[in-house]
Amino acid sequence: MILRNSFLILFTVLLLVSCDKKRVFDQYKTVGEAWQKDSIASFTYNNQDTTERYDLFLNLRSNNDYPFNNIFLIVSMETPGGMTKVDTLQYQMAEADGKLLGEGFSDVKESKLFYKEKYKFSAIGDYKIGIQQAVRQSGKVAGEKELKGITEVGFRIEKLD
Repeated sequence: MILRNSFLILFTVLLLVSCDKKRVFDQYKTVGEAWQKDSIASFTYNNQDTTERYDLFLNLRSNNDYPFNNIFLIVSMETPGGMTKVDTLQYQMAEADGKLLGEGFSDVKESKLFYKEKYKFSAIGDYKIGIQQAVRQSGKVAGEKELKGITEVGFRIEKLD
């Protein structure tokens, strides 16, 4: 019986690991009950390959407390040589009727958002990625100090086929 249970556990672990062959890096940071305007979700990826191309994604887990149809993000990527590139990005998060987009069966949805397609890392070493929310209401200059409805922020790298 112990041998049978051990085999079942080993089979389950192998099945889970083999399902995500494209994944090179996948990490999440919890932002609490609200994503603060000055809070930056930071990730460090140690690249060891300058020959392959990758798809880079921003992953957001959101719930029904998210009050907007879209989201604005400021994403920075610092290369091992110290050069930093900053992008301001906009993504749709909900349909016109307010129904959240993304994958998930409960009120928590996971949105996998393209950051860079077919990206080739130029150097070996640590790449530092920072993701910050920059949402503001229409007609207002000041951004949302506390963005409700976003529970986790993630960064993912996938190897191309």
